Amino acid sequence: MTARDIAVVLVAAGDGQRLGAGIPKAFVTVAGKTLLERALFEVSRIQGLKSVAIALPENVDLMRQAGQFCSRVGLEDVYLVYGGTSRQGSIAAALSALAPTNEIVLVHDAARALAPAALFEAVAASVRETGVATIPMLPVVDTLKKLDGEAVRETVDRSTLGAAQTPQGFTAESLRLAYAGATSDFTDDAALVQSTGASVRAVGGHPLAFKITTPADLERAEQLINAREVRSGIGTDTHRFTRDKKKPLYLGTIEWPGVRGLDGHSDGDAVSHAIVDALLSAAGLGDIGSNFGVDRPEFAGANGAVFLTETKHLLANAGWVIENVSVQLIGNRPKVAPMRAAVEIALAKLLGAPVSLSATTTDGLGFLGKSKGVAAVATALISRPKDRLQS
Repeated sequence: MTARDIAVVLVAAGDGQRLGAGIPKAFVTVAGKTLLERALFEVSRIQGLKSVAIALPENVDLMRQAGQFCSRVGLEDVYLVYGGTSRQGSIAAALSALAPTNEIVLVHDAARALAPAALFEAVAASVRETGVATIPMLPVVDTLKKLDGEAVRETVDRSTLGAAQTPQGFTAESLRLAYAGATSDFTDDAALVQSTGASVRAVGGHPLAFKITTPADLERAEQLINAREVRSGIGTDTHRFTRDKKKPLYLGTIEWPGVRGLDGHSDGDAVSHAIVDALLSAAGLGDIGSNFGVDRPEFAGANGAVFLTETKHLLANAGWVIENVSVQLIGNRPKVAPMRAAVEIALAKLLGAPVSLSATTTDGLGFLGKSKGVAAVATALISRPKDRLQS
């Protein structure tokens, strides 16, 4: 069982002037939620979390909102404080509010709102195992130059450099001692602790822990949050025409007048069945046989709408949304053009997505060319939010 020994100090007192939103940065929204709320969501998922202290702007309404955010994500041991005139002053205020029983303190910027809980846990694990201050870092990928005004003086060896992120982790004792003896401001807490002679080690950072500072950063965060996983699938079905002259033809869930029907356990609707297989294939949920097999009497004679509706429910339960479907009917008959619009409308209404129907022949080849039956080939595109970000 993971020890509950982690306290998080969340810095959310910045005015966000470079963001240009006219409100404190932590309360700017991205994809419908504030940066602070998104940061708190990840903090709430940290294994071993004990308490959270948040440094906020001096505003009663914003403090009330912060409290609501904490309740919404299930945080209980929370301390809300007004921040100072500098980042270091804000952290000092939050640190003083925490109980002295915490063993590990993680300092994090709310502006790095998408940093995943796993990154917090990795930093905390390093501090717990080594007792050494730990910061997440990403390698520098750009070529760096040293400038003198507009003149380029030299190229810097980037192999010895890294870009520091937060959360930065410390033993509570070392961080408190560093703040107690601070005589000047530092750009981050690792630099302050290192100024006392303590060591600092690095662990791998995370691309999602980037700092949201400018409107371009905000746009990038929005795109990442709204990113979706997209999959495609293909399905086919074939049925022969029945000898029963009284059986009507159903394709795309609707009746095609004047054409003999198709043999099958259900109504022989090759169009609907091919779409079902395409959707199930895209979602990795098997096929029509494994979900609605001939061994299930309740599907005997069932209209294609039954299978499509049930398939849509299966996809929805797995988080998938149908984006579009395309289906092609192969055979000499029936003629598709007179029924195309009606089929497309009926299927689009059932699936809640655009559906297109087309047709082709086999130039007289095979049983399809001899008008003994029909085949259908369908493709489907589905999507769902990517798991890497909260919605």
